Amino acid sequence: MVLIKSVSGIRGTINRQGEENLTPFNVLKFVTIFGLYLKDKKTNPVVILGRDGRVSGPHISKLIAHRLSDMGINVINIGLTATPTVGLYVLNKRASGGIMISASHNSLEWNALKFFNNNGEFLTKEESEYIINFKIESKENNFSNLKKGKITIANDAIDFHISSILELEEVLVEKIKKKKIKIVVDGINSSGGIIVPKLLKELNVSVIKVNCEPNGIFDHNPEPIPVNLKKISSRVVSEKADFGIAVDPDVDRLVFICEDGSFFGEEYTIIALGKYVLSKLKGSTVSNLSSSNGLRDITINKKLKHFYSPVGESNVIHVMKKNNSIFGGEGSGGVIFPKLHYGRDALVGIALFLSYFSELNSSCKEIRNNLPSYFMFKDKILLPKKFNFESFKDSIISHLDKHKDSNFIFLDGLRINYNCGSWIHIRKSNTEPIIRFIIESKKTERMEELKDFINFYVKKIL
Repeated sequence: MVLIKSVSGIRGTINRQGEENLTPFNVLKFVTIFGLYLKDKKTNPVVILGRDGRVSGPHISKLIAHRLSDMGINVINIGLTATPTVGLYVLNKRASGGIMISASHNSLEWNALKFFNNNGEFLTKEESEYIINFKIESKENNFSNLKKGKITIANDAIDFHISSILELEEVLVEKIKKKKIKIVVDGINSSGGIIVPKLLKELNVSVIKVNCEPNGIFDHNPEPIPVNLKKISSRVVSEKADFGIAVDPDVDRLVFICEDGSFFGEEYTIIALGKYVLSKLKGSTVSNLSSSNGLRDITINKKLKHFYSPVGESNVIHVMKKNNSIFGGEGSGGVIFPKLHYGRDALVGIALFLSYFSELNSSCKEIRNNLPSYFMFKDKILLPKKFNFESFKDSIISHLDKHKDSNFIFLDGLRINYNCGSWIHIRKSNTEPIIRFIIESKKTERMEELKDFINFYVKKIL
């Protein structure tokens, strides 16, 4: 029984007993609050509504559309789509906000409501806290006398998204078309199974489809990490493809598989694309505290500035806007290219990588080998009951203060930076009831030392 309320939206398990789930009641409650929030800002609000391929999506979509309509709010339902498409379409239609129904990389028993503001971006921390903490009883909630809002269906949102990408100067459409690239695509039985091949077709790319039927029955755990991508890895090799592409269910995370079946690395998605973008544009970059130092190092090598943000798309975007950054993202494979829009977008990431691939005339493996090399370890544990993170941090800091080779960042949980360039990030997840541990080092020996520190000291405290 889990219901998580955070800057990433309202996320929870479904089809389970109890109040602390994403029940129809909770869906209606938070949608009502969001509707009231929009009505306070605008007399006749319009909301863009989309969903990924999860089985629960159509039912939740109907609940939301009719609830908003009952509140006098107009709804444009774009149906099966990607999270970045909702954000971009909010901008296109000058809508008041948007809702995407998707639990991203979470497993099938989860779903979520992701809320967008009128800028086509996820709600800020302040806006999210307003929604989470709003007491619905404190506001008049009688809509019986209102004229119902219109519910309309729009079928052009994906086409608009793709055409907007192809118009970008940095997307080398003709070079890509001439290259005659062959790619295997894993659409995880969700919206990516339709959208990604559609983009690739526009670029004259030959596509071999894996799990591209958007029936919502995920063939594997939907998080695009190596352990879940064995099928596409073997298929890339057997098909002699140039590389493979895997996305998560709502198409905001992107990873590549090299021609030999090896994993390009989700952390290296933004490193490679950052390198490409910085070859075309000058400006600063942003990544979150859990992301590899790779983007930072590539940026500094260009004598440009790099900034860190707390984990979470809205946090990265906040720092990007503050510094007028030209590129950013998250090490989980989330690409943000503000020339298109402020939002993680696998589709624009694919187009930029294809451009890089076509321009270099190198294999996918060669591109990966020419990037800075780091070793990263990720782990997680269930959040202990009555967990006090502040006391936990104090214990770690007290231990490490004995050593003079480390310093601390408290921007998001606790990040421990070592003088050698290695680091550990410990934080509570925004989307799951877990604590995450991320370690990065340039040397495997140092990596093992830090893993031992986590396993024998940190977990002991927990």
